[in-house]
Amino acid sequence: MPAGITSIFTAWSELASTTYRNHSKEVADNVSKHNALFRRIAEKGRIRIEDGGLSIVEPLEYATNSTYQRYSGYDTLNINAVDVITAAEYAWKQVAVNVAASGLELRSNMGDSRIVNFTKTKIRNARNSFKNGLSTDLYSDGTASNQIGGLQAAVADAGTGTYGQINSSTFPFWQNVVQSAAAPLQGGSAITPGPTTIESLMLTLWIKQTRGGDTPDLIVMSDDYFTFYEQSQTSLKRYAPEDKGQGGMISMKYKTADVFFDSSGGIPAAHAYFLNTDFMDLVVHRDANMTMMDELRSVNQDAVVMPILWQGNVCVSNRSLQGVMKA
Repeated sequence: MPAGITSIFTAWSELASTTYRNHSKEVADNVSKHNALFRRIAEKGRIRIEDGGLSIVEPLEYATNSTYQRYSGYDTLNINAVDVITAAEYAWKQVAVNVAASGLELRSNMGDSRIVNFTKTKIRNARNSFKNGLSTDLYSDGTASNQIGGLQAAVADAGTGTYGQINSSTFPFWQNVVQSAAAPLQGGSAITPGPTTIESLMLTLWIKQTRGGDTPDLIVMSDDYFTFYEQSQTSLKRYAPEDKGQGGMISMKYKTADVFFDSSGGIPAAHAYFLNTDFMDLVVHRDANMTMMDELRSVNQDAVVMPILWQGNVCVSNRSLQGVMKA
């Protein structure tokens, strides 16, 4: 490659790398504020950075142990071994978004102000692409190629299935709670979700997920269910503090939980996820945490590419405290 072209690409790569580093916190904040689940996990300090491993190992937190007993004096204690799974295992998933520029673009934007604005626009585009894609993935069922296991996998419509390499049919403690309007947990005939019925469905699910001080702290709703809930609160509306609604997310309250309509997309219609985020982590690799790589140049193109990498997954340590409400 001629020296002149090389110098153009080298100079731009250094500018793009410096610009990205200077705005890295802004990029991360923008992504987290774009998604209700991501934001809550970040606020609670549940983003965990790891430095390696063939997979992500998540210690489990649950209350099933058959050796619990009451005794008096010299009673014989139960010392039987208990077959208890102690950890779930999650695969690393990878995401990349590229900041790319052709020689034509760079030569057309020569000049201090033009090249700086051009570079910022490229990085802003990459940031927006990343936040939109990750938002979709966070609510996904994880079945797309190389996709993280999102809410539809962690809090499944059936409540069962294999998740985190644990078969919940074999280990029932690993099943999430399901409130179906077609077959309500409270019994009786099917309930048609609407403004006058939505809270009867919510209350039973809330009770099922309450264990001592553990209760859902985040309820993420599809737009139709959020509409029903807001209409049900005509004279009793409780909105969360204003900062909870940043990034296009509108928030109300249900008991102690924030209720979001997440406009970032990805939530299936007629769904609400009742989440206890104390038992959820977003695990990210130290060296691929929205990290910009060095420039990559093609031997037969007048262009340069700088990938931004992310590697991680959503991990749940107690599935029984997570719930879904569906039609």
